[in-house]
Amino acid sequence: MTTAPEPSASEPSPAERFAAARARTGTPRLQTFREHLAFDLDPFQMEACQSLEAGRSVLVAAPTGAGKTIVAEFAVHLALAQPRAKVFYTTPMKALSNQKFAELTAEHGSSNVGLLTGDSNINSSARVVVMTTEVLRNMLYADSPLLRDLAFVVMDEVHYLADRFRGAVWEEVIIHLPQHVRMVSLSATVSNAEEFGDWLQAVRGDTDVVVSEERPVPLEQHVLVRQKLLDLFETSTLVRGDGTDGTRVNPELTRLTGASDRAANNYRHPNIGRPRKGQKRDADRTVSRGAPSGDRMFGDRMSRADIVRLLRSRNLLPAIFFVFSRVGCDAAVEQVARSDIRLTEAWERDEIRSIVEERCRPIPDSDLAVLGYWGWLDGLERGLAAHHAGMLPIFKEIVEELFQRKLVKAVFATETLALGVNMPARTVVIEKLEKFNGEARVPITPGEYTQLTGRAGRRGIDVEGHAVIQWSGGVDPRAVASLASRRSYPLHSSFRPTYNMAVNLIQQFGRTRTREILEQSFAQFQADRAVVDLARRVRKQEESLGGYEEAMTCHLGDFREYSTLRRELSDLERKNARAEGRGPGEHESRGEREKRQRQISDLRKRMKQHPCHACAEREAHARWAERWWRLKRETDQLRAQISGRTGAVAQVFDRVTDVLAELGYVTASAERGDGELEVTGPGRVLMRIYGERDLLVSECLRRGVWDDLDAPGLAALASSLVYEPRREGETGERNLPRGAFRAALEATEGVWEELQALEISHRLPEGTAPSPGIALATQKWAQGASLDVVLRDAELAAGDFVRWMKQAVDLLDQLSIVADGPLGRRARTAIDGIRRGIVAYSGVS
Repeated sequence: MTTAPEPSASEPSPAERFAAARARTGTPRLQTFREHLAFDLDPFQMEACQSLEAGRSVLVAAPTGAGKTIVAEFAVHLALAQPRAKVFYTTPMKALSNQKFAELTAEHGSSNVGLLTGDSNINSSARVVVMTTEVLRNMLYADSPLLRDLAFVVMDEVHYLADRFRGAVWEEVIIHLPQHVRMVSLSATVSNAEEFGDWLQAVRGDTDVVVSEERPVPLEQHVLVRQKLLDLFETSTLVRGDGTDGTRVNPELTRLTGASDRAANNYRHPNIGRPRKGQKRDADRTVSRGAPSGDRMFGDRMSRADIVRLLRSRNLLPAIFFVFSRVGCDAAVEQVARSDIRLTEAWERDEIRSIVEERCRPIPDSDLAVLGYWGWLDGLERGLAAHHAGMLPIFKEIVEELFQRKLVKAVFATETLALGVNMPARTVVIEKLEKFNGEARVPITPGEYTQLTGRAGRRGIDVEGHAVIQWSGGVDPRAVASLASRRSYPLHSSFRPTYNMAVNLIQQFGRTRTREILEQSFAQFQADRAVVDLARRVRKQEESLGGYEEAMTCHLGDFREYSTLRRELSDLERKNARAEGRGPGEHESRGEREKRQRQISDLRKRMKQHPCHACAEREAHARWAERWWRLKRETDQLRAQISGRTGAVAQVFDRVTDVLAELGYVTASAERGDGELEVTGPGRVLMRIYGERDLLVSECLRRGVWDDLDAPGLAALASSLVYEPRREGETGERNLPRGAFRAALEATEGVWEELQALEISHRLPEGTAPSPGIALATQKWAQGASLDVVLRDAELAAGDFVRWMKQAVDLLDQLSIVADGPLGRRARTAIDGIRRGIVAYSGVS
């Protein structure tokens, strides 16, 4: 009898072959899609695509670079296989929208793909349309005819839902999309993906959650100590009994950094990067020996130029250096360039120059000089570049393109590069483990560390990615190891009802139904889950209260009543002691003191007369009573929290509608009845005004505050409503435009103060006043002033100026639609005045 040979490890088992055959017959569209790919799908990609073909929505949470977008591409494939089905592909940023539009156009042809952002309207009726999330939200409120035949919506970077300023838009879209539309939600790895998926299941119906923790390219983590590049962890990995990763810190690293005498349990994450006791933060700031002037480093830390040389010698380029400062990014490029480093060959320099000259052809030479073009180009030809929000958008686009083409080898970037833009590298270098958040230097979080290092390792190119942390005094390697090992990145809702949202929903659904809809938000879902936990704690504490009450039971009388007298007496005696200890001029009146003494005497008398006062176990009962009162106070506080969280979003909506009713934007509906509201004429104007200052804009239009402004003055006023200084107290009001602008600004500020007082009276959060810091620069730009004059007046980087001008254009565009007659025409003229030069030829923001 012969025995069948064992299948080799590389061959699938019969059971696996059967499962694969069954999957092929059950997902024919997926099999067709896979046949056209140059690679096979990972298990998480297969699982998500199978869910889509089965008619379900999916949430895919996976690390940066893992290939989440292949699931979105499969949704496009499914839609195009049907006669009329459409896909909307939403992104959080115009830059990402443009990037995705170019990719999809190359794949499916220009006739099938459109683009809708604040700046662009290309082929909007196409089968596949890329757009920012706000555009889709506005379409839903306007019941746009473009929604017809919509089958899929891709929400790329859906974790932006946690963004404090814009996150609510994601929830609005998710809640209001028609139920038949399937959603493809793509997220970074978040620690509460299941919770988010549960909410999507509740509001959208059938939704599968697909989570992959596995990086597509393994990550090797290093620490650069002086001139030595050391592994962060030992090569051997330990596994603790709880099954978690117990990787140990490299002992040589511990020895070199002088950390061996520190106890591991002394680690506290907030101290990462802070100096040791007695050590000044900048005490070791020196210039490295042999480094060019200006190429500074800390003590024995390697200069940036030397780090670039080290990475090149170890074949670890291309690299992204995260610097956390715009000025630092620009300075880094200058420092390395002064070291005469060239990372490019002659043919690469020729190609770089050709690409740059072609892309920058529309920009006049005079503007190029103002923008520092020649120094920037010199850096690019050396293979070096900065990347940050202060750069002109077209310059950032060029850096991204050259890096993707492997022509630029070292990019010095702020953390914004870690979000969304497709720029993977072989190596990521993190210079410091703390950053300035606008108020103070704070440690980066485990979630931020994961985002930054997620750029390391290019799928299909690198065997592994590398993260290099540059060591500085005061940093414990154990702290770095803890940061690198944790994957805590929870997703928290930032949803709150706005005035625009309120009038749109009331117009569409009425007040009662709107309250029910808002109760479906992720914010309320999370609050309700917290309420469940709080209620569980209340129940446990109520059981304990019952036990304490039993322990303090006295056979002579009601000990709770007696303990109440004791507590009241104790409180009054403490007040008496504080009053006697006050300094000169702080004494209370004689009458108040005598009144309190009478109360104390009365309580002492009542206490002595109480039956429980004579109990032999009185003090033992009193100790249980004190525990009872303390626990009762905690339990009452928990109940108050439950009361505050239950229906919290609807409560804010009620306050918003009360403000709108008081101002006449909504009124009681005679037709609907039962406390229902209807939107008035001014409310219908507010329905079409989007932004942080929606109600202020609407009120100013209603009162004619801006009627006397010319087009440049209106542009200046619009910039005052969108501009936010980078630092608190940076008002920039020293040079305001003259004439009608000042009166209009003063009247606008008066309206804002009225609205602020009204909001405070209705317990709504306070807003910020208009900021006219770039009003003069905006007016001059709209009047045709040159770029150098405007940037000098604005005291802004070119990229910042472009971004604020585009936001001003967005607001002016809304005014041109909703404002009557002359003001609407002036808004259009103001748009033409702003949308020129670098604002016009910068396609993204």
